Amino acid sequence: MAGDWQTACDTYKRARTASELDSKTDPETEPYRSKYRARELLREMRALLGPLAEEESGESQAGTQGEDEDEEQRLLAARLAVIEFLLGVNHTETDEMSAGEEHLVKTVRMVERYRLSPDCVSVYMQAQNNLGILWAERGELIIAQTYLESAESLYGLYMKKIGTPPVDPDEHFSPEEQKLTEQERSKRFEKVFTHTFYYLAQVYKHLKQDEKAAQYCHTTLQRQLEYDGYNPVEWAINAATLSQYYLVKQCYMEARHCLAAANVIFSKAGPNPSPEAAKETDEAEEERLDLLTEKKANIARCWVKYCLNLLQDARKKLEDNIGELDVDLQDELKAERRKEEDEKEKGRKKTVLFGSNDIYDSILAAEEKVDCSLPLDFKEAREVFLVGQNYINEAKEYFQLDGHVTDHVEVVRDHSALFKALVFFEEDYERRCKMHKRRIDMLEPVCKELNPQYYLLVCRQLQFELADTYYEMMDLKVAIGNKLEEMDSHTIKKINILSQSAIKYYEMFLDSLRNPDKKFPEKLEEDVLRPAMVAKFHIARLYGKLITSDANKQLENMQKSLNYYSFIVDYCENHEEAVKSVELELELTKEMVALLPARMERLRLQLSSFS
Repeated sequence: MAGDWQTACDTYKRARTASELDSKTDPETEPYRSKYRARELLREMRALLGPLAEEESGESQAGTQGEDEDEEQRLLAARLAVIEFLLGVNHTETDEMSAGEEHLVKTVRMVERYRLSPDCVSVYMQAQNNLGILWAERGELIIAQTYLESAESLYGLYMKKIGTPPVDPDEHFSPEEQKLTEQERSKRFEKVFTHTFYYLAQVYKHLKQDEKAAQYCHTTLQRQLEYDGYNPVEWAINAATLSQYYLVKQCYMEARHCLAAANVIFSKAGPNPSPEAAKETDEAEEERLDLLTEKKANIARCWVKYCLNLLQDARKKLEDNIGELDVDLQDELKAERRKEEDEKEKGRKKTVLFGSNDIYDSILAAEEKVDCSLPLDFKEAREVFLVGQNYINEAKEYFQLDGHVTDHVEVVRDHSALFKALVFFEEDYERRCKMHKRRIDMLEPVCKELNPQYYLLVCRQLQFELADTYYEMMDLKVAIGNKLEEMDSHTIKKINILSQSAIKYYEMFLDSLRNPDKKFPEKLEEDVLRPAMVAKFHIARLYGKLITSDANKQLENMQKSLNYYSFIVDYCENHEEAVKSVELELELTKEMVALLPARMERLRLQLSSFS
């Protein structure tokens, strides 16, 4: 019997080695060769364990056997369950899901009655975790949720009733001298429970239970740090991704904490990679550095979104009904914030914080580089902007136009959006214009570089944003000119150039909507309806802003303006569903359609009187 047991232990070790180590070097032509070998070894083990090997549960004459016999029965059931569990994992890893499910279900049945014993609780939970994953991959999320929540409940019940660190499945086939310490057992069991949390987070996310998913994700990340069971790069990416959920909820303290933690943990992956370093290494190391650079750039982009959202939300809070800074509200909010500094620290203590003391200190230091309160004036907004801009530059190092077109454009547009958000806090109109000019200088070269045939949507986005930026600059120049006693020729020329540039890009956007025969669609698609209507509205207004001393040219511009205004009115009359998308603009448009013909008639009369 002792010989059979030693043989079983040796076979177990060989099976684990084949599955976990040898399989990594299997040839492409036989990708599962070592997995199949492990499966045969596990089957041999099952045969060695005696007549109960084929039973599906450890139940047998519970009422007639003694305590020692019951313990022996439980131990045998636990060992058989470990083999069944590994067979289940083996089949799922070789894409044999039905067979895998069969073995995993058998595992659960074998130790059902012993699930609260230290010998069986870990393998039982792991089987439930794997059944949860299996059903989630099949798209059966409710079944997956049931298995995973059952594992979660079992952990809570075990810790409450028993509490001692349970036996790890590997220990069932280890010699006495290789048994784990209590500390190591606890660590492994907690890792199993962390996996339960991780899988539940994914399931809740797919079930659109976002708040619950975020809570489980946050707790998973904290547990991974606590029990030192994580890959630094993966951990950092998951923390940065979680920050984006908190951003949507406007929980800036939590979002910043996740991002700061992502920076700190990512740094544990090795030295910060650079493109120069990658060139001097061999191919494998170059791939590793390239992957690190990409992940680092993705974390940087999450920081950019943080800074951008902070600025944009501050604008929404501070703007008046015409979109300008409400100074009275600004003073009121500053006074309120001074009173709430202590409350903010109290609020921090309610959140789940990451890491042990040393990691937490590093995270705090990273947090201090950017505020989590909405900026209330230009100085505060500029500090947030500069942090965002630094991360823009970091992201651009990897996401270059050559090879990462879509990502590069998005990073550039985020940079533009940072400038646009900062403009709101700037009081000086000339400085506002300079910031908008920076936006144009970064957007225009990219727009000219891209082929609309391959990047139509991206080109439309850039064209519309460029048009809007020129439009805003034109409005600012008009406001500057109106403060002068008399507009000088330079200001007039600038207004006209900006107006014509805005018209050019709006027209490019509208032309992109035409069919191959260059005909504008009779009915606009929903996703371009409002942009198209706004473009028409702005072009109409821009023709009205062009300044000329030539009365005939003025009349021509007024006619163009009327044509665009009329298009909007006619379109809305023929497509009632379009009215909602341009409610604000439509009222003014109808006024202009009514007023412009009379103005044009007066101008014609003036012209005829001079002829």
